Amino acid sequence: MSDNKAKIWLQRSRKKRLELGHPWIYANEIERVEGEAAPGDIVDVVSHKGQFLASGYYNPKSQITVRVVSHKPIAEMDVAFFRERLKQCADYRRRFVPDRDCRLVYGEADFLPGLTVDRFGDVLVIQLLTLGMDLRRDALIEALIDVFQPKGIYERSDVGVRQLEGLEQRTGVLYGECPAIIEIEENGLKLEVDIVEGQKTGYFFDQRENRASIAPLMTGWGERSGIRLERTTGEDGGEKLAPFNANGKEVTFPYWDGATVLECFAHTGSFTLHACKYGAKRVTCLDVSEHAIDTARRNVERNGFTDRVEFVVADAFDYLRNQVKGLEEKAERSKAGADTSQKLSGNGRTWDVVILDPPAFAKTKSAIPGACRGYKDINLQGLKLVNEGGYLVTASCSYHMRPDLFLETIQEAASDAGKLLRLVEWRAAGKDHPQLLGVSEGHYLKFAVFEVRSK
Repeated sequence: MSDNKAKIWLQRSRKKRLELGHPWIYANEIERVEGEAAPGDIVDVVSHKGQFLASGYYNPKSQITVRVVSHKPIAEMDVAFFRERLKQCADYRRRFVPDRDCRLVYGEADFLPGLTVDRFGDVLVIQLLTLGMDLRRDALIEALIDVFQPKGIYERSDVGVRQLEGLEQRTGVLYGECPAIIEIEENGLKLEVDIVEGQKTGYFFDQRENRASIAPLMTGWGERSGIRLERTTGEDGGEKLAPFNANGKEVTFPYWDGATVLECFAHTGSFTLHACKYGAKRVTCLDVSEHAIDTARRNVERNGFTDRVEFVVADAFDYLRNQVKGLEEKAERSKAGADTSQKLSGNGRTWDVVILDPPAFAKTKSAIPGACRGYKDINLQGLKLVNEGGYLVTASCSYHMRPDLFLETIQEAASDAGKLLRLVEWRAAGKDHPQLLGVSEGHYLKFAVFEVRSK
């Protein structure tokens, strides 16, 4: 790395994004490079007048040519630099995140662009997304060991974005011992994470608080099925309140007041686990991946919820359409003179709560129209399967699907389904995924809870 830092002179006509907190300098914002800068070197960024603005690392092969790491001049991102930044990350998580298992470093929002670090048990899983970070992996690993004392560090840099930086994908053990399957804890629930074969780093921590937010939806449903609490005499001769059904028989099932829940795109069943924890009566856990459902099944067993969960391996779009078709056929059959000899082609089931947490439908700007169709379709079918006065829990992790567009798409789906929606919750990623003001790219997750009524 060069001793004398090069200067990146910015154009006079550029937008003042850097001054407003955005940490990326694009190639088309640069007027000229003064001095010698090798790819990955720390450079100083100056205005068209030569005024110092920031230090960052340089990569001429990337459209994001400089990623800012400091608004004060720095010489290098060495062990001391990483140690200080990582301590800040640790302090922040200790204050705001109750679980030890969490995202420890969230790239730009933690002032460490190009770096992701998740903690699963005693193992850190890291992603190095940029050349500037990749070149400093030794200093980074030393600092990670100093600050977090892990038993192992595993790399999951198997992401396509590295190619934009001129890097190959990499995975493997970087330090210590890293078992492939690790048990973690979230909101008091135990889950297994596959750090080798699992998606991204192995688990999606960003929905932690959102999963907890479904608690109020999970109970308060018994009265709808004719169950009432009545005073009766207990075994000890004393009075107690007990649930009785419409026939006057005491209900012994402990989750008689719980919701029926459908979780689509369940991955490893995290919303299913939370639904059971908070009192759901019955949960349908659905994912297209048999591997994911196998993991979900083990997670459900691990927490003692097996008797309340059914697992379905199916495409969510097909499954929802099939249920809707069954509902329509049942409605047709209820009409006078209808032919009831034909077998129903769909089951026509409904649920008190339907949860939709699909993968990103729009990974690029050009994919937005298709993503809108996808989100509208999945929410349209889901809404038709929510019992009257029930709840739709729906999310989008597509950055390009802006919040207003997402809400607009759901509103169109509701209109087509003949439903009125009341917004109960509107949330984003959890506190271990902080949002840097001025960096809209970090505001990717939209999460909403709607009460569903028929028009």
